[in-house]
Amino acid sequence: MQPSPTCRRYRNTAMHHETLHDFVAFLEARGDLLRVKLPVSAELEITEIVDRVSKGPAAQNTALLFENVTGYGMPVLINAFGSAQRMAWALHVEELESLNRNLAQLIDLRLPQNAGALLGRGLSLASALRAVGFKPKLVKRAPCQEIVETASPSLDALPILTCWPQDGGPFITLPQVITRHPDTGVRNVGMYRLQKVDARTLLVHWQRHKGGAEHERVARELAVTGAQPEGVSESPNHTPKSRIPAAVVLGGDPACIWAASAPLPPDIDEYLLAGWLRGKPVEFVRCVSQPLTVPAGADIVIEGYVDPADQRPEGPFGDHTGYYTPVEHFPAFHVTAITQRRAPIYPATVVGVPPMEDYWMGKATERLFLPLLRLFLPEVVDFSMPAPGVFHNLILVSINKRYPGHARKVLHGLWGLALLSLAKAVVVVDSWVDVQNPMEAAWQALGNVDWSRDVIIAPGPVDQLDHASYQPAFGGKIGIDATAKWREEGYERQWPQVARMSPEVAARVTALWKDLGL
Repeated sequence: MQPSPTCRRYRNTAMHHETLHDFVAFLEARGDLLRVKLPVSAELEITEIVDRVSKGPAAQNTALLFENVTGYGMPVLINAFGSAQRMAWALHVEELESLNRNLAQLIDLRLPQNAGALLGRGLSLASALRAVGFKPKLVKRAPCQEIVETASPSLDALPILTCWPQDGGPFITLPQVITRHPDTGVRNVGMYRLQKVDARTLLVHWQRHKGGAEHERVARELAVTGAQPEGVSESPNHTPKSRIPAAVVLGGDPACIWAASAPLPPDIDEYLLAGWLRGKPVEFVRCVSQPLTVPAGADIVIEGYVDPADQRPEGPFGDHTGYYTPVEHFPAFHVTAITQRRAPIYPATVVGVPPMEDYWMGKATERLFLPLLRLFLPEVVDFSMPAPGVFHNLILVSINKRYPGHARKVLHGLWGLALLSLAKAVVVVDSWVDVQNPMEAAWQALGNVDWSRDVIIAPGPVDQLDHASYQPAFGGKIGIDATAKWREEGYERQWPQVARMSPEVAARVTALWKDLGL
């Protein structure tokens, strides 16, 4: 089925990049890529360069292609998503806000009339994406299999980065990790860091709230019961026999790379979303050693299996929180084959003290998922995850307030939605407040709150990487109602007006401005 005319116009035909090579050429043509020809080490040196570029002046924040990585024969592309403009280009649009507008056009945003309609809304995105013809398709030959190694595949040929001095080893940082649910067969694609142990072994850091970790849990239960899992204990004394076929995909269309990081509902295939972003379906090819399919346009594919019984200490790792995450046990990925293009590009990212490249990947998620958030909370005007909050520590939300307690309803609603349930702090402001402007949002949050009445503090799930919680993945959360308070909410005084200039005076000064010499 061909994409509908409505959806076809989303795609900017000038952005024809389906591979990393295409994207490199695209960025270079726009003066937004620097080729680094000097020899640079994959151990720490690339990180130091990228960290300075990410935190430096905007004029020097560019994508970097390291063409001479010491000891390796392939280039490393990094910081390709490290600005709003590059992130938009990666997703085949000119500006990130287009993601919000385009997806809003695709799905029906009318307020549901009953609970059944609301339940159906949860599936509307998947149905809409399938309806417009972006379902992945299978091909027999693929660029990612121009070179195939099954006899003695080795990770040693890949320029896997050691990012920070205390890291437990080299880490693959920008992968698309493909697994299928052991019981239902539904595909999951996640961006989970992978620590290199040796030439044939990786460790998969999928946190307990992520889809891959759910596949591991089900595989353990199936191995113990041999049947549909239902409330079986995850005792460490059990020895699971079920291995999970997996593939680590590196490179390809940048939309596919980003889609692996998208917090989609379990019923939505990440590559279905990538196809919609690309304006055409993602092509797949069968793996050579595992019962999986992978994107045909990838640069490198590492095939193997995850063994839930083979748990090993993983980490430390300098993470996006800006701190090292401690050593924890995660399952091993055993390599069975490596396939690649003849001239692959190795994609990577570096996370650490913000701002870094991952902030812009999160900003794309924020913009794209605003229409989905409105499916369940239609009063939401906008939301933002500021860089210092490293995604899960702070969410700013503006709403159309309609009744007493409305802000509290939104607070609890956000804490019940997918990975937003992990948010440690949520601040709700009125509709006119620009939550993309942290200064304006902070002004409202600090000035509009009576800290004895307008705050909710409650225990709940938090991100597994949160080091401040006294228990792993469980800690305190705060919700702040920074909206203007109503008499029905117990505010007996007159809420003040914001001090603003009259429109007439503002217009006169605007007309004079160029003559004022300012």
